[in-house]
Amino acid sequence: MARGNQRDLARAKNLKKQSELKTKNSKSGSEMQRDKEAVAALMREKQKKGNT
Repeated sequence: MARGNQRDLARAKNLKKQSELKTKNSKSGSEMQRDKEAVAALMREKQKKGNT
């Protein structure tokens, strides 16, 4: 039972670390915009194929 507190503290520390990793954005604004435009172009192509 002595490790209970240590385990809880380690779990909380790891949770915080994991949440920080998820929120970080590794792309710059221009890179993100270029990727969004590429995905949008692909979706437009799919929609065009679906309508015909």
